[in-house]
Parts: sequence; structure tokens; C-alpha cells
Amino acid sequence: MRPLPEYEAEIDRNADENDAVSAALAWHGGDAQATIATLLADCAHLRRQLELTRAAMGRGFTRGWKPVPQRE
Repeated sequence: MRPLPEYEAEIDRNADENDAVSAALAWHGGDAQATIATLLADCAHLRRQLELTRAAMGRGFTRGWKPVPQRE
């Protein structure tokens, strides 16, 4: 299953990680603090969404597996 086109980013499969960092900085006009603040806000939003999902998921749906908010 593929995401809807409006949610699919234009990704160069040969691009390197620095290109993503450069793109994020360029989006914020080169302001590193604004870039980091936006990324932290996005991370917090996704963690809230994950908690809502965990609360709404049935145990049978996931066969006992629960997502965790921290990377392992």
C-alpha cells in the first residue's frame, strides 16, 4: 500500500542524509534554532499521536504488540 500522492515526499533515492538536513535548514532560511524547534515540535506531536493510537488499539488487533515512544 502506498501513501496518497499529497503525502508522498519527492525523495531522491540517491540523495544523502545531508541533503535532508540542508533542505530543512533552507526551509527555515538557514536558522538552525528554528529548524531544531520545528523538528522537536513535530517529534512531540508524533509522540502524542502514538499515545492516542496506543490507547485506541485493541490487544487482539496487534496480538499483544504495543508501539513504544522511545527508540531502542
